[in-house]
Amino acid sequence: MSRLAAIVAQLRAPTGCPWDQAQTPESLTPYILEEAYETVAAIRAGDPAAIADELGDLLLQVVLQSQISAEQGQFDLETVAAAIADKLIRRHPHVFGEAAIADLPELHRTWEDIKQTEQPDQTLGQKLLHYAQSLPPLMAALKISRKVVGAGFEWPDVEGIWAKIREEEAELRQELERATPDPARQSAELGDLLFALVNLGRWYELDAAQALTETNLRFARRFLCMEELAREQAEHTESEPPNNGSTPHLKGRTLQELEALWQQAKQQHP
Repeated sequence: MSRLAAIVAQLRAPTGCPWDQAQTPESLTPYILEEAYETVAAIRAGDPAAIADELGDLLLQVVLQSQISAEQGQFDLETVAAAIADKLIRRHPHVFGEAAIADLPELHRTWEDIKQTEQPDQTLGQKLLHYAQSLPPLMAALKISRKVVGAGFEWPDVEGIWAKIREEEAELRQELERATPDPARQSAELGDLLFALVNLGRWYELDAAQALTETNLRFARRFLCMEELAREQAEHTESEPPNNGSTPHLKGRTLQELEALWQQAKQQHP
């Protein structure tokens, strides 16, 4: 870690790299997001070498941010490491202290109680606003949904959520079918429907963001399979495969033909 910090400091020095010298905390934020997502992708792929590589890229962003702040006299990497170490000790009294925890629910309650003492003046509404402003939308929706349930803001049964979904679907359809469309209202109703679906997933302990990620991967794999199936069909009917786009063997096919290929792909990638 010391070697890495020294390398980053040298890159930021007057005799260092012009690109690194030009960076600001704001200019680097897209890279934090990019490296975090690439790290998650490597973890899901289960490739240890790729995970280590991506964790290094993510760590670099922490060191860069800390170095820039140190240059501005705000904080340094040691401050960052010390703060998170202190927080871990403070939030785990059952490990580093003498507190006794009976089960996981009590552990969660204790964790939240400790967090509340760290920010005693922050209301639940302020926390929800923070989640909405800082987290990816589906993650924020799930976090918000879970937090308000803890405050008693919950449907008495799942039928209430289903009714809410039907209500939001009807309101969205109404906005979409207006003679004079209002994109802002359409977007708001679409968001309301998505939020209701996140609540349904939360009721059944399903993560909407993870579910959508899996659907995206499944769709992409099936579409890739469709392209391969179409290519194989074309090889039996064409001496020279066409090359007129990114999906040449799918172009010009009827909806029925595409649906048949899709059904084949679904069988191979259920």
